[in-house]
Amino acid sequence: MNLSDFDYFLPEELIAQEPAGRREDSRLMVLHLDSTHIEHRQFKDVVDYLKPGDTLVINDTKVIPARLFGVKEPTGAKMEVLILRQLDENRWEALVRPGRKAAVGTRINIGNGLLECLVLGKTAYGGRVLEFNFSGSFEEILERVGVMPLPPYIKKPLLDKHRYQTVYARQAGSVAAPTAGLHFSPELLAQVVDMGVAVVPVLLHVGLGTFRPVQVDDIRRHRMHEEYYEISEEAAAAINETKNRKGRLIAVGTTTTRCLESAAGEDGRVYPGSGWTEIFIYPGYRFKVVEGLITNFHLPKSTLLMMVSALAGRDKIIAAYQEAVRLKYRFYSFGDAMLII
Repeated sequence: MNLSDFDYFLPEELIAQEPAGRREDSRLMVLHLDSTHIEHRQFKDVVDYLKPGDTLVINDTKVIPARLFGVKEPTGAKMEVLILRQLDENRWEALVRPGRKAAVGTRINIGNGLLECLVLGKTAYGGRVLEFNFSGSFEEILERVGVMPLPPYIKKPLLDKHRYQTVYARQAGSVAAPTAGLHFSPELLAQVVDMGVAVVPVLLHVGLGTFRPVQVDDIRRHRMHEEYYEISEEAAAAINETKNRKGRLIAVGTTTTRCLESAAGEDGRVYPGSGWTEIFIYPGYRFKVVEGLITNFHLPKSTLLMMVSALAGRDKIIAAYQEAVRLKYRFYSFGDAMLII
């Protein structure tokens, strides 16, 4: 299976630069797994496709202000740091730009001394291992000096940083939002629960693995970067109870899907626990538990596009994307949504 099989043309003006006025006012394209029929709705209409007994699984990770701007000591050269993965209390894996100025031993001053970091080593993917020196709470300092790590295709400043955070975000650790969840307002979630649909949180901290580009023609040779996931005993029990209620398991987002499929056994049950996953889902993959998916429209040639193609079929997804372009749907993180069911 070739990388070119997952390419499509997208006019730049369809890349959403800001979120919809209200979360649930985004458009919703509905794909049916058992037919070629495509429906066009608003996201608030998602309730029309859910049934009592279904389980909606969400990723309650919280985006941290992971982008840091500082200067190299003692030269004063400007440096940018994107922290990706915490290794222990003071050490993080990170991307540093410009990389040529981030040799081992380099010191970077951030926030006029509120944070200092030392480059300890390099990673296999071209990143750096940094040791931070600070006084007080690292999380509080991040809130003061860090910037939300918006994707590079979003050029417009974000006026309200909470709009790049789901309303149910709880556990800090992601460097990007699980964007399918951005469409849910508290009122819409309450409506879902009131109709007898279980809403169950799991955790996957979104890191480099979700966005790392595929650089090989044969996609089977691509290797994902590890991301941390966690499923509680209560969540696993609620998810596994879905079949007893004769309901469907619907994942909100590709990160939720990766979490569930990583924790699922061949028996179709989800097991509690935590760990690091490198799961790569592309056409030919047999889903163990996920039966439906709420997602956004993804980058060409991305692992996310490959995942949705695995669920709905490559031809159906590419045709749907072409239809979305024709009808001027909004794409990517702040764009419109797709329901595959």
